Amino acid sequence: MSAGNNSTGLCTTFFTVPEAWPDTRAQGSARTRRYLDGYLQAVRLGDLVAVLAAVAGAHLLRFGTERGAALEGFRPVGYVVVSTLLVLGWMASLHLQRSYDGRVVGHGVQEYRAAFQACTWLFAALAIAGFALRLDFARGYVLVAFPLGTVLVLLNRWSARRWLVGQRQRGRFCDRVLLVGGRAQVGELVVSLGRTPEAGYHVVGACVDDAGTDAVAGVPVVGRELDVLVRATELDVDVVAVSSTAGIGAAGLRRLGWALEGTGMDLVVAPGIMDVAGPRVLTRPVQGLPLIHVEAPALSGPQRVAKQVTDRVAAVLILLLLLPVLVAVALCVKVEDRGPVLFRQVRVGHDGRSFGMWKFRSMVTDAEAQLPRLQLLSEGAGPLFKLRSDPRVTRTGAVIRKYSLDELPQLLNVLTGDMSLVGPRPPLPREVAAYEPATFRRLLVRPGMTGLWQVSGRSDLPWEEAVRLDLYYVENWTPVLDLMILWRTLRVVLRPARSGAY
Repeated sequence: MSAGNNSTGLCTTFFTVPEAWPDTRAQGSARTRRYLDGYLQAVRLGDLVAVLAAVAGAHLLRFGTERGAALEGFRPVGYVVVSTLLVLGWMASLHLQRSYDGRVVGHGVQEYRAAFQACTWLFAALAIAGFALRLDFARGYVLVAFPLGTVLVLLNRWSARRWLVGQRQRGRFCDRVLLVGGRAQVGELVVSLGRTPEAGYHVVGACVDDAGTDAVAGVPVVGRELDVLVRATELDVDVVAVSSTAGIGAAGLRRLGWALEGTGMDLVVAPGIMDVAGPRVLTRPVQGLPLIHVEAPALSGPQRVAKQVTDRVAAVLILLLLLPVLVAVALCVKVEDRGPVLFRQVRVGHDGRSFGMWKFRSMVTDAEAQLPRLQLLSEGAGPLFKLRSDPRVTRTGAVIRKYSLDELPQLLNVLTGDMSLVGPRPPLPREVAAYEPATFRRLLVRPGMTGLWQVSGRSDLPWEEAVRLDLYYVENWTPVLDLMILWRTLRVVLRPARSGAY
């Protein structure tokens, strides 16, 4: 095949390119775009309904069934016209912020961030226009439309994502992925993508140059790196993911990008750095070379101070809200065996400092004395001690553990500053004594009542995975991540059978 026939001819000096490439490209593209375009259209429609409901609700609450007083300023305009323009502007803002980009919807916080920014920028622009043109907007109208519309848009995104995640966990609506690179790096990518099936990446094969390798982490090796275009076509993949250890080099990666143009296949380059979230990564092109800047973790500063203040205010509000529940649990614990209501246990917190963590007592009064004879029966991962059927747990204790009610007194630890609402699990001194050097990074922040490991399987997780999740939180903390963990915590508490709580 000559280089002048089509764009894929540019790659014949490096890759093996099939003669039938143009036809198979079109087929793969059509299959991939069909489900994604349909999903995005449904999300757009949901957003439109949310925006219409918010604007109509604001109009009815402020003006009733009347048309509304004229908007004074540059030119008298009725609020029916204002509402219509607001709906159009809102949808345009969502598009401009790329909240309908198929690469960010369905997984991660980018979709929510883009949708929230679209709402914020719209009303910032509205405020600036009102000030510059001396437009006298009805405050009640704006104060209802903005928060209501933002919440409804985010709820639409969340409900659509729940449906998509459910489909992907059943193996549907997933992108077929072909991995390219060294055996070790490809194996890490297989494991990483397998941890998050909701992201929709289904690895179907790998192209590696390691001799004698038939499979990598359970994924069949379908060829060498030079065979990537042939294998991608044969397997009808949607994504070609190239690791940082791939031997094709910079020139080969550029040619691969050229060859994939118009095929419907996405080219993804996976850097060697792992478990680093988007907010810490900045790409800066220098003379065509994309340099990846990785910012240091934000372990202190104004955001951390704001987190501490927010934690304590929220702890007070939660204590007041759940006061009847706290009293009821305390009475049940006391009535069962007349023992102490609260249990205080020494834990290791921020920077390795010990503190007394409070819990509702869920075990018999001499539970600590019985621990040595049960150590060999532990079902916990790593240094954690866990038993699914711990004989020391009381009847009341089994119930409050199931719904995590025994953890509520830790709100007192949040008030004293020993703990946070969200953070790594507070370890026992004997667990810290068994830590590997890297695991000590869990102690760089305040421990939390809930965290990534708690909402990702809790005691059912392997120890290495629990540590990885906690270290990910330490390295990549943001207020948005805290909010997502708190939201997922509510779901876990309401579905205890799936949470790994025992």
